[in-house]
Amino acid sequence: MMLKVPVVTTESFKKELAEAMKAYDRYVVCIDKTPEQFEASLHSLVEKAIKAYLNRAPGLRHGIALDKQVTVILSHTDGELPLCGIYFNLSSPYHKRQAPVPAKVAG
Repeated sequence: MMLKVPVVTTESFKKELAEAMKAYDRYVVCIDKTPEQFEASLHSLVEKAIKAYLNRAPGLRHGIALDKQVTVILSHTDGELPLCGIYFNLSSPYHKRQAPVPAKVAG
C-alpha cells in the first residue's frame, strides 16, 4: 500500500499568507523591511518550512523556518494539508539588551 503525499506549495497557504500580510501592513512597524520585502521574505520562509516539513524525521510533526521578524510553523494534521502558523517575533529597538555574562574561569 502506497501512501499518497499531498503536494504542498506556498499556494497551499495563500489564505494564511494574505492574512499575515494584512496584519503586517496594519499592526507591525518594522524598520528593517518594506511590505514588499516582508512579502518576499514570508514566501521564502514558507518554502523553507515546507522543505523542513516534507523532510522531517519519522515521528516529528513540524516544519519550522524563521528570521528575526517572523516564524513559520507547519504542523502535521490528519487532514490533507498541514496547518500553517505565522507568528511575528515582536521586539523593540528600545528594549534593553542584557550584557553577556562572562564565563567563569576554571582553576
